[in-house]
Amino acid sequence: MAEDKKKKSISKGRREALKTLATVPVLGVMAYGVYKKEKNERSKRLAADMFRFKEKPVPPPVTDGKRIRIGIIGYGIRGKDLMNALGFSTPQHVEDLKTAWKSNAQDSRYKDFMEQEDLNVEITAVCDIFDKHAEEAMAAGANIHREGLNGKYGPTPKRYRNYKELLAADDVDAVIIATPDHWHGTMTIDALKAGKDVYCEKPMTWTVPETYMVREAVRTSNRVFQLGHQNRQIETYNRAREIVERGLLGPVTLVETSTNRNDPNGAWVYPIDPEANPKTIDWKQFEGDPERIKEYLDYMTSAGLAKYIGPDSRDKFNLERFFRWRCWWDYSTGLSGDLLTHEYDAVNQILQLGIPDSASSSGGIYFFKDGRTVPDVLHTVYEYKDRNLSMLYSATLASEFNRSRKIMGHDATMEIGSTLSVTVDPRSEQYKDQIEKGVIKPGQPFYTYTPGQKDVDAISSATQLYFAQRGLLYSYVNGKRFNTTFLHIKEWLDCIRSGRKPSCGIEEGFQEAMTAHMGTRAYLEGRTMYWDRDKEQIVRG
Repeated sequence: MAEDKKKKSISKGRREALKTLATVPVLGVMAYGVYKKEKNERSKRLAADMFRFKEKPVPPPVTDGKRIRIGIIGYGIRGKDLMNALGFSTPQHVEDLKTAWKSNAQDSRYKDFMEQEDLNVEITAVCDIFDKHAEEAMAAGANIHREGLNGKYGPTPKRYRNYKELLAADDVDAVIIATPDHWHGTMTIDALKAGKDVYCEKPMTWTVPETYMVREAVRTSNRVFQLGHQNRQIETYNRAREIVERGLLGPVTLVETSTNRNDPNGAWVYPIDPEANPKTIDWKQFEGDPERIKEYLDYMTSAGLAKYIGPDSRDKFNLERFFRWRCWWDYSTGLSGDLLTHEYDAVNQILQLGIPDSASSSGGIYFFKDGRTVPDVLHTVYEYKDRNLSMLYSATLASEFNRSRKIMGHDATMEIGSTLSVTVDPRSEQYKDQIEKGVIKPGQPFYTYTPGQKDVDAISSATQLYFAQRGLLYSYVNGKRFNTTFLHIKEWLDCIRSGRKPSCGIEEGFQEAMTAHMGTRAYLEGRTMYWDRDKEQIVRG
């Protein structure tokens, strides 16, 4: 009965309000409209004043435009992307892009690729242990004019069957490493010792011990090292960093970031090539460097984690493991090394967090029960005591529900992806007067920044969708759209020529690697891991 009376009262109130509005003179309605418009304009002016940014300075042109000779190690999924960013693709891929563009004018990948700046590089050497991938890399490297089938191609790069032979080549100045995780550290160290500049895909290392070794090798090499976090080139993140630095969010106490995917491709169940077999794949070389493997096996055994090791895998040829290697700790760094590192590096460049004081993780194999040993659901909490801040990473490979990256301050929360928005907190002290005056409406985006991107085209997999939502596919420079991987590789090449410091060098890489390893070990050992800043060591709780 009380509920019915309440509903009748609300209904009556609405009717009375409508009657009142009907009696308001036209001028009164117009005056209210003017007032509302002025209030909105005041809000917009305030936002414009608060969020006025300086344009990011463009680095001076590189004076020494020498041609750089590059060797490619690994031409799988990511290796192809990196070669495309260099300006090299197989004739068949160019044909496919052209066909897609003709059938869909909004698919601008062909146009973007053809208009991409010439980076003045030459692919002189390729190495892949799968014959088909090696042959494709050679065809891409010879396609110097970015032509389709039946085009005029240049010299074919030399194929090396072992990466050490490639590193010994005199006509290789720099290398790009796009191999499975368990090879990253070993190949980086060997390349630096051979006097090559290095671009290595993330994560930087597979194990904790080799993380120190890579750092030492870079510091003593006098070569340029760039870790492949292309999000360093995203303009949205630069703007987010300035918002934090100017205190517009107030004290930041919590960061939430996540990865959601929901299909086999996103869970690393990649297709198995029908041409793959023991005769076309060097399985022994795929398995890894014996010394690093022994270190890994010794650690897993001493920590009581032998159950995570595939005991027979290293002697038996296995196509599933070769193409879907991310699913096993024997070759992978799991969600921490693959996807958490993207999120961590984005937050780290905005907040300058560094290595956390502690890490706690939980999760498991909840959906993809296909023999994998790495989890498909993971939650990791990093604590930064001196910053009075926690960072929460949460991931599932069995749901595509979109969760934005949030940096939560006492006065406002910033959400960052392909766009950026700032929402003022109702309890804000910094904006209390503006809230009371009605200039700022809490709970709604007060400031929004959208780069020039209108559409996300050619999304063909869960991985690409994730990259697009996170702003990892494209960035904008002076209003023009660029592939972020192209910008990141270009920066690396410019640093080689000029001596400048790359944005994701060894110090940033060391922070990324140790942070990811802390999360992984916390999950594997079921205990909190701590960082001893004086000794620079991960210690068990």
